[in-house]
Amino acid sequence: MEVCALASHSSGNSFYVKANGSEFLIDAGITCKQIVKRLSSIGKDIKDINALLITHEHIDHIRGADYLTRKFNIPLYTTKKTFEVFRKHMKSPSNINFIKSDQRFIIGDVEILPFSKSHDCVDPVSYSISHKGKTASVITDVGYACENVKNAVRNSDILCLESNHDIDMLYNGRYPFYLKQRIGSEVGHLSNYDATVLTMDCATPRLKTVMLSHLSESNNTPEIAKLTFDMIKDRKDLNIQSIVASRDNPTEVFRI
Repeated sequence: MEVCALASHSSGNSFYVKANGSEFLIDAGITCKQIVKRLSSIGKDIKDINALLITHEHIDHIRGADYLTRKFNIPLYTTKKTFEVFRKHMKSPSNINFIKSDQRFIIGDVEILPFSKSHDCVDPVSYSISHKGKTASVITDVGYACENVKNAVRNSDILCLESNHDIDMLYNGRYPFYLKQRIGSEVGHLSNYDATVLTMDCATPRLKTVMLSHLSESNNTPEIAKLTFDMIKDRKDLNIQSIVASRDNPTEVFRI
C-alpha cells in the first residue's frame, strides 16, 4: 500500500491511497488542477484513479470533486444524505455510487470501510482501506474519538489523523466565542492533545506512521502539532514516526 497527503489543512483536503494496483482519492477539497499537479509531482497519474471517496459535504473536502469526476470520469463514492447536500455544487452529476456508513464495500480486491463519526454535517464518515492484512485510515473532521474512531486507530498500519488546533491558541485567539465553542465541541475538531492521546491510548505495535492533518491556519502551527505529539509519544516509548501534512505540497509517499 502507498499513502500520501496531497493537501490537508483547514482550507482544503485530499489524500491518495494505492492498494494492489487500485488507486483512490479521499476527498477533493482543492482544485482539480492542483490535484492533478500534486499527483504528478509524486509520480502518479490522475487517469489511474479508480475512485473518489467523499467524507462529508464541507467545501474544504469537495471543492474540486465536480470538475475532477466529470473531466476524468472518476466514479464518486458517497453516502446518499451527503450527496443530497452537496449536489448543488455539481453541474451534471453522474457515475455516483452510494455507500452506507459502517458497511464495508469492495473495489477491485480492496476492502473499504466508511465508518461514521461525530462532526457537524449530515452523514460524516472516515475511511479505512485494507488489503492483505494492511490498513490505511484517513480520519479528519472529528469532534471526539468515538468507538469507531478508536477501532480505526487500533487497526491501522498508517494513519492520517486530524490535529486541528492547539487549545491555548484557539481559546486565546481572535475567533468569536461561538466559533471557538463549535471547533472545540463534540461535533468540531480534534486538538493536538486529543489526537495524541487518542493515538497513545489506541495504537498497537503495527502503527508505524501518523500524518498529523487538517491543521488550522489560525490556531495551530506544524511545529506545535509535532512537538505535542512527539513529547507525549516519547513518554510512552512508542515507535511511531510523526509527520505533518502541508497545505502547499504533498507529503512523501509512505509505503506499508
